[in-house]
Amino acid sequence: MSATELELQDQPDWVTVGEVDLCYDAFGDRARPTLVLIMGLGFQLIHWPEDLCRQLAAEGFCVVRFDNRDAGRSTHLPGRRYTVEDMADDVVGLLDALGVESAHVVGASLGGMIAQTMVIRHPGRVRSLASLMSTTGRRGVGRTSLRVFRHMLTRPPRTERDAIERRVRVFAKVGSPGFGQDLDELRRVTAHAYRRDPEARDGRRRQHRAVRAAGDRTQALRQVTVPSVVVHGTADRMCHPSGGRATAEAIPGARLVLVPGMGHDLPRGAWPQLIHAIVSNAARAEAPDSRRQAGM
Repeated sequence: MSATELELQDQPDWVTVGEVDLCYDAFGDRARPTLVLIMGLGFQLIHWPEDLCRQLAAEGFCVVRFDNRDAGRSTHLPGRRYTVEDMADDVVGLLDALGVESAHVVGASLGGMIAQTMVIRHPGRVRSLASLMSTTGRRGVGRTSLRVFRHMLTRPPRTERDAIERRVRVFAKVGSPGFGQDLDELRRVTAHAYRRDPEARDGRRRQHRAVRAAGDRTQALRQVTVPSVVVHGTADRMCHPSGGRATAEAIPGARLVLVPGMGHDLPRGAWPQLIHAIVSNAARAEAPDSRRQAGM
């Protein structure tokens, strides 16, 4: 492992982007192409598993994960309203601060919406797009199961133990029935997340407000020219697979990867398929025809 890699790994840091400070860390060599990971509603950078980040870095990337505004250790904005566009601009600001001209962008759930918005608003900053377990914003697709939605309306956790018990219950509903669930790891990460952001519910509500205010991206996605892959679990009850299908249909040339038995999480058993989808899609961006088409 190089000195550069040692410097980057396990070193949370902050950059200032407009009105927010974003907490991030990175894996791999800075000289490699950057692959930025955007997490979903109320989730934190730690919800991108470290082992998954290291495996992606081993494929030849500098992997950057970060806390969105109103999540984890990044700036929280009580009383403020913002948009998914603002959150997409945060990612561009993060790349600016890191001196990265363009990156491979991977987003999960809300992160997928942010990634889609980023490539729409800033196409020159995105080398390739991977939209995971997400949707276009079009009515009628990517809906949340009513049973799951009701389950999410329970009172906020008051203690770390409450947070852990609640997360176990939620992921019994939204997790991947086709893959084994590591409950010890789920509990460990949930405890860590609670310590990083014990008031996470308030920030999650503001992020959700931004999602609800977002429009339908379908027509704008038809103008996307960067290599794109859409990954969705067939057992996703948080965001119905119709959301993934609609995204792939909207983006010209997008590849749709449906993972049997995967729900709204990142089960270790699905990592080989996820890594292959992300890496093979990123490789398409290196083809001369792709770079010319994307205006790189």
